[in-house]
Amino acid sequence: MRNTIVLDEVDREILFQLAQDGRMSNVELARRVGLTPPPCLRRVKRLEEAGVIAGYRAQISPEALGRSLEVVVSVEIAVNDLQTVEEFESRVAALEEVLEFRRMFGRPDYYMRVAVADQFAYEKFLSQQILPLPAVSRVDSHLTMKRIKD
Repeated sequence: MRNTIVLDEVDREILFQLAQDGRMSNVELARRVGLTPPPCLRRVKRLEEAGVIAGYRAQISPEALGRSLEVVVSVEIAVNDLQTVEEFESRVAALEEVLEFRRMFGRPDYYMRVAVADQFAYEKFLSQQILPLPAVSRVDSHLTMKRIKD
């Protein structure tokens, strides 16, 4: 957050409502949180400026993009020099199949969430994009059976 602000009950309700539907109008948001539109809009702007609301985005169906197979991948690396680690991170982060990418404390070193069309596309992604990277020492793949909560 840019500025530390104290969130009251109304702020928290605004955040809850926007997390449910970030596209709702200010009029509808104000109605749901019990305010009139002008003070509601001021609160939203304050939350945005403080960095509490970091942005708005569309959630796109992986199936609509032809990427219905989701894999959670843990990666361990075998190097500790900063340049190799940064190169690994930037190359993996740039891959369009990688939806989420996290550096972890402890083992594994990284988790990533990958979406591809099918198991053949995943095998190609893994063998051509991840395994050839010089930092990689171990990869474990966990195929998603069912998404329960996003």
